[in-house]
Amino acid sequence: MGRYYRYKLPPWARECIIVCQRCIVPIVIFQGIRTIFIPTTFDVLLLGILLCILIAFHLEWI
Repeated sequence: MGRYYRYKLPPWARECIIVCQRCIVPIVIFQGIRTIFIPTTFDVLLLGILLCILIAFHLEWI
């Protein structure tokens, strides 16, 4: 299986990834604050999924 390079994608796909990467940090912060004040099972699971996405963006897996 070959290595995935985000820079070989079409310009519109790269732009979509960049927008998602910039939006995920405020969403994670908001969800973290919400989970602290109103900890439901759904909020904890959603925060975990968002944190995994944030780590994947940081390590450039996506």
